[in-house]
Amino acid sequence: MSNATTRPVPEPAISSGDDPREFAAVLRAVYDAARSGDRLPARPRSVIGQSWDRVTTAGVDPDRGAGHDPLDPGEVECRRAESGLADVLESVTGNLDVLISGGENLLVVADASGHVLWRSGGPQVLRRADRLGFTEGASWSERNVGTNAIGTALVSRQAVQVFSAEHFVRTHHTWTCTGAPIRDPRTGDVIGVVDVSGPAPSIHPATLALVDSVARLAQAQLRDAHRTRLDLLRSVAAPILARAGAPALAVDPHGWVAAVDRLPPRTRVWLPRDFSAGRAHVGDLGPCDVEPLPGGWLLRVTDPDETATTTHVVLVESTDGPATVHVDSSGAAWVLHPSPRHLQILRLLAAHPDGLSAAELSAHLFGTADRTVTVRAEMSRLRRKLGGLLVASPYRFADIVSVEVSPAPT
Repeated sequence: MSNATTRPVPEPAISSGDDPREFAAVLRAVYDAARSGDRLPARPRSVIGQSWDRVTTAGVDPDRGAGHDPLDPGEVECRRAESGLADVLESVTGNLDVLISGGENLLVVADASGHVLWRSGGPQVLRRADRLGFTEGASWSERNVGTNAIGTALVSRQAVQVFSAEHFVRTHHTWTCTGAPIRDPRTGDVIGVVDVSGPAPSIHPATLALVDSVARLAQAQLRDAHRTRLDLLRSVAAPILARAGAPALAVDPHGWVAAVDRLPPRTRVWLPRDFSAGRAHVGDLGPCDVEPLPGGWLLRVTDPDETATTTHVVLVESTDGPATVHVDSSGAAWVLHPSPRHLQILRLLAAHPDGLSAAELSAHLFGTADRTVTVRAEMSRLRRKLGGLLVASPYRFADIVSVEVSPAPT
C-alpha cells in the first residue's frame, strides 16, 4: 500500500499574537495593489501568490468568480457514493465538532474536483454560505471561485489556510477558510478536501494543524479499511487458490494482492485500463483469465492458447424471502443479496444482452427517460458489488457472463 503521504509543514495565514483586523487591512492593501498593478506593500505568502497567478491566468473574475451551476441532488448523491469519502465522514465530523459547535464555522467535505458533497454548521453560517453559493453541489475549484482553501489545497496538495483578502474573489474577503487534502492511501491520489470556514476575525493558527491532523486521521482509517477488505478477499480466495492447481492470485480492484499461490510473493500488480472479466494481459504475469470475486478479482495465469473461462450468474427470485444472485466462475462461487431495485436492474440487463443506455434503463425503471443521474448512481453501487460482471456504454453483462433468471425452488 502506498505510503506517499508526506506533506510539507502547513503554514498558518496568521501568527499567534497578530491582530486579525490589522493583518486583514494589510492583506487588503496587498490585494488592491496586485489587482491594480501597483507596487506591493508586502509580498503574499508563496502558496497564495502562486494561486493568484494561476487564477489570473485562468481569467477568474475577482468581483464575481466564474459562473457555474451547482450539481443537481442526484449527481451529488452519485459523487458521494463514488468519492471514497463516505466511510470517513463521521470521523471527520466528530473530530472537528469543536470548531463548528459554537455556530460560527462551517464544515465542508469536497471531492477531488472541488465540488461540495457535504456541509454542516449552524443556521446563521449556513445562510451566509448560501449567499456566496457555498452550497452542496457547488464547485469550489480555483477555476470557479479563485484562491480558496478547497481549490488551493487540491492544486497544491497541502493543507492551506486562506484569510480575508488572500481570497481572490472580493466577496470572500470576510471569510477565513482552512482546508486539507485527503489522499487515497492505496494510490496517493487526492480524493477530497476537508474544510472549515467562518468569519475572518475568527481565524486561529491552531485551526490549520487540527484540520490537517483530521485529514491524516481519515487517511489512516481508509488504510485500515483497505487492509480489512484485503483480509475479507483473502478469506474468500484462499480455498479457491488451493484448488486451482495452477499459478493464480487474488487482487482488489486496484491490483493490491490479497492472496497468491504458485507465484513469487508480490504486493501489487498493475491492472490494465478498462479492466474487466475475461482474458487480459496483466503486467509481468502475461495472459490471465480474469474472474470476479466479491471485492476483487481472481487472476489465473494461463497459456495464451487456452480458452477463457465463463462466469455463470443465476438470479433467483423469491416470494417469501430476499432474492439472491449466485455467481460461479470456475469454482469461485459466491452469493449476493440484491435490493429490489438492483434485482430489477439485473433482470432488465439479463433480458437485454446487447445492453441498455442510462436513458433506456430510466424509461424501464421509472417510466421516463430523464432520470439518468439516478440510474448512474444505482449502477455505480451495483457495479461496486458485482465487479467486472457488469460493463458500461451501454450497461450490460460482460461478454464472458452467462445469465439465467430462475424462480426460487418450491
